[in-house]
Formats: sequence, structure tokens, C-alpha cells
Amino acid sequence: MKDKIVITIARQYGSGGRTVGKMLAQKLGIHFYDKELMKLASEDSGINEALFVNADEKIKSTSLFRIAHNAYHGELIPPESDDFVSTQNLFNYQAKIIKGLAEEEACVIVGRCADFILKDYDNVLSVFIHAPHEYCMEQAAKKHSMSSKELEKFILKTDKHRADYYKYYTGREWTDARNYDLCLDSSKLGYDRCVEEIVSYINVRFH
Repeated sequence: MKDKIVITIARQYGSGGRTVGKMLAQKLGIHFYDKELMKLASEDSGINEALFVNADEKIKSTSLFRIAHNAYHGELIPPESDDFVSTQNLFNYQAKIIKGLAEEEACVIVGRCADFILKDYDNVLSVFIHAPHEYCMEQAAKKHSMSSKELEKFILKTDKHRADYYKYYTGREWTDARNYDLCLDSSKLGYDRCVEEIVSYINVRFH
């Protein structure tokens, strides 16, 4: 893949979006980035990687997202500031890494509000993978040994966190189709066909 085309993937839990992303990256022969972004942000900032991981977990268990917040604009907080290791600045450094990747290589990036961070980049294709609740339940049950009630609660909580996280840092609604170039129902297409559709879209748009 010669052109530096970046595909961002947002996904509902259980829809297989991450799997689709990995399959797509393999098919195109490009890098796949997910949690690796935290390691790269740690190396770039000098901030311990554990703080990035802990920030994610801390955010999940707080009411942080109920607080009004301005969307990300690209600023980095300097090391001398008391807010250098704040959740906001940890996000800022991840965003810096995402922008750097988009300028340097073709790749697939899952989550992290990458579609919003790269919204002004001409070489970016943003995708949202979704599926009906019943399908997501079936797929999640293959990975987790939970009762149906526990699994449903887990999925709803995970998707709520993703929606809140997205709203907090972008000011947008996570499931709004207008935020993405392409929205695919994995329950109707299957993972292989989702990959095919994304590749077809790339060929039409970029070639």
C-alpha cells in the first residue's frame, strides 16, 4: 500500500470492530494500532505508561464525563505545569502520536477518538462498526464466561463508557453516523465482507 491512507475504526462492543481492523491491516500490509498508542505516547512524553493505563481505568469509574468540557484542540500542557499528567494531557499526547502516524505511514487505528483527531486530514477514512444488541451479546458470550444478565450489563457499560469518552473529548455523539465516512453492520456482512467493503471504499475514494 503505497499511499499513506489511515483507517480509523470506532466500534460497538461485540460488533467485532477490532477484529475487522486487524484483518484489514493484515490484508493491506500496514500497521495496526490500538493500546500500543499508550506505549508510544509514554515514550514521547516521558510519562510512565502505567499512568496512561490507569487514567483509562480511573475515567471509567468516575463521573468525569458529566463535567462540561471543551473538545480537543491539539494543545500540549508543558512539563512544568501541575496538569502535565492530567487525563486531558494524557489524551493530548495520544492525539499527538495519532497525528504523527497519519503523517508518516498508512495504518489502521482503533478507538481513541482517532476519527475526530484526524478529521481535517485528507488521507483518512473513518469507519464505525456496529451490530444489533443480540448479535453483540452472542459474540461477547464467546469471550466471557458470564450469565446473560451480567453480559448485557457489561456490554451496556462498555459502550456507555466509549460514548461518554467520545463526547467528553470531541463534543460529538459517538453513534452519530455523520461523524464517519462509512458505517457497517457486521451482523449482516460478516467480518470478511466488512474488510472487503472498506477496501472497496478506499479504491473508489483514493484511487
